[in-house]
Amino acid sequence: MKVTILQFPGTNCEYDTEHAFKALGADTEIVWHKAESIPADTNLLVVAGGFSYGDYLRSGAIAKFSPVMKAVSTYAENGGKVLGICNGFQVLTEAGLLPGALKRNDGLHFISKHHTLKVINNDNIFLEKLNKGDVVNIPIAHHDGNYFIDEDGLKDLYANNQVLLTYSDENGDVKNPNGSVDSIAGVCNKNKNVFGLMPHPERAMESILGSDDGIKMLEGFLKA
Repeated sequence: MKVTILQFPGTNCEYDTEHAFKALGADTEIVWHKAESIPADTNLLVVAGGFSYGDYLRSGAIAKFSPVMKAVSTYAENGGKVLGICNGFQVLTEAGLLPGALKRNDGLHFISKHHTLKVINNDNIFLEKLNKGDVVNIPIAHHDGNYFIDEDGLKDLYANNQVLLTYSDENGDVKNPNGSVDSIAGVCNKNKNVFGLMPHPERAMESILGSDDGIKMLEGFLKA
């Protein structure tokens, strides 16, 4: 299993992501944003979290113009598995690889804490190790995590089982930290090979650090 992790100026989660997948037994490679190709042996491409280009325009808006993003789009269009975490999720929406957009949190403050999530759909390689309705405890750390999509787009998401995760309390009831439409925390594309979420499963790999619920989330990709 080969996991390729993208690195942009300002990203800060590529090494957390590398550590997480190495702990699961995967080979990893970090690729700089100026690369014009993705390693041919890549089984999973991760767009890591952080603050690409300082988020000085809009989160992910500048990163989508990096040279590597053409290769990312081609890789995804050919069926390659792509996972965007936090800022990586924002990059994928800005690049048109995932539906919707991320905007400023309702409270206009940066949020950093553990938060429980409810699994809405597990008919995909990302969450197949979990059950629908499961609640997992995963850290969030974002200023622009408020997921938005219009009414028609939201209907399409539900019709195609593209809503993956919602923010919840420990019982699975809605607890929305940032104002996201329908409390959505993660989505995928219609082909279910491109995935994005604001929470950080790569930071939930050891119970001593608060949660190891990220293990089951990332394990699904090991057969990618």
